[in-house]
Amino acid sequence: MVSNNERFQNIYNNVVKGGYDFGTGSWAVVNDNVKMKLDDIGEFHPYISSGIQVSDNDLKKFKESCLSTSSKNEDDVSRELYSKVPGINYDKRLGFYSGLYIGHVVEKDFRKNGSSGGFGTWILEELMNTGLIDYVINVVPTGNNDKLFEYRISNNIESLEKGAKTKYYPVEFSEVINTLKKIPGKYAIVGLPSFIMELRLLSDLDPVIKDRVKFTIGLVCGHQKSTKFSEFLAWQCGIEPGNLTSINFRKKLIDSLASQYAIEVKGEVNGKTKTITRRMSELVGSDWGEALFKVRASDFTDDVMNETADITLGDAWLPEYTKDSKGNNIIIVRNHDIQSLIDNAIKDGRVKLDKTDVETIFSSQAAHYRHTRIELRYRLYKKDKEKKWYPNKRESPSPKLPWIRKRIQDEREKICLTVPSMYLEATKKNDLGYFLKKISRLRNSYKNTYKLKRVLSKIKRVFK
Repeated sequence: MVSNNERFQNIYNNVVKGGYDFGTGSWAVVNDNVKMKLDDIGEFHPYISSGIQVSDNDLKKFKESCLSTSSKNEDDVSRELYSKVPGINYDKRLGFYSGLYIGHVVEKDFRKNGSSGGFGTWILEELMNTGLIDYVINVVPTGNNDKLFEYRISNNIESLEKGAKTKYYPVEFSEVINTLKKIPGKYAIVGLPSFIMELRLLSDLDPVIKDRVKFTIGLVCGHQKSTKFSEFLAWQCGIEPGNLTSINFRKKLIDSLASQYAIEVKGEVNGKTKTITRRMSELVGSDWGEALFKVRASDFTDDVMNETADITLGDAWLPEYTKDSKGNNIIIVRNHDIQSLIDNAIKDGRVKLDKTDVETIFSSQAAHYRHTRIELRYRLYKKDKEKKWYPNKRESPSPKLPWIRKRIQDEREKICLTVPSMYLEATKKNDLGYFLKKISRLRNSYKNTYKLKRVLSKIKRVFK
């Protein structure tokens, strides 16, 4: 007879060792014998105490709190949350929505201090100022070069403002959620799709979490990065691994397109603290499609628009908006209270928002949607063909994808799977040039595939 410990070990092997673990920290919330740690390639994973004894209830909680093994998917959860909201609409690509907007915050310095239009910090302050929440859980810089960012709990405006701007850096929420369980109050949390979804799953298992998490602020996410991404960017700027103390991933450049931003890194160079700014486009790693240092689980999510969040915020990657270097957000609203706050702010002129439609919101993330939803079918098909376990997703395995798009997927997979070990080798040698040379073949193969795609597209147009 198979024991619960053996069943759990099988789940652990499938999820964590199989590359389907998002590193949120959900297992460390449901069981004290689980701790979250960064591994040698800079990704968070759960580590299990050797003496753990898994009960029937433990096994259920492990399975149902994990996006990759839960019996519920994003459709199930979002339907429970939003299907009965007055005036709600639904689109398969966006999920539920009561309001769709593009724009920015006008008042104070929210837009200036944000990565896009400033809505992330603004909505949190609105919730706190109106008494709808007591605490904010968001990601803030630590000033510690071992871990540059982490989730923290804030109970005042000054503290929560430290969480402004996008961070392409791994974090986990077990510590703050366990603190939430001890300290009564009304909380709002900011998170990526996998984080918000696993928090929803935890809420279904724990009435305390369900009661105290009042609002979820979701971010659109292309894919998650390891700690090595920021380390690699800084190394290209002259700050060697281990010496980076802070990074601004989205420094706005006046009179440039919003998509043409810079990074700003701070750290030790030759014994002195330096702050260095470089255009992101000048650095290897700026091409998001190459997916350098991508967390593997990101290729097995099918939630583009953070469907289980009360409000989703993203970048307005649209020609009519990117020409404004100050930045704009796309906004998908699903919560009645948040909708009221936005409606009032529009009337007062505190925010400038254009009401928009499904197709416009979708077009701002069309490439992301293609990779995450449509081309997921091919990635699942490859797992089927290899007879390997994979999570149930809302898309079904299928080989029906144009040959050139399959090739692009294959190239991205090679980069994702092989770059981490190459980078570790380079850091041991303390040789950035070695790493750049090692990955050049992978990067060139990827770029050549896109060149071939463009040629094939031209030929197709000629013979149409």
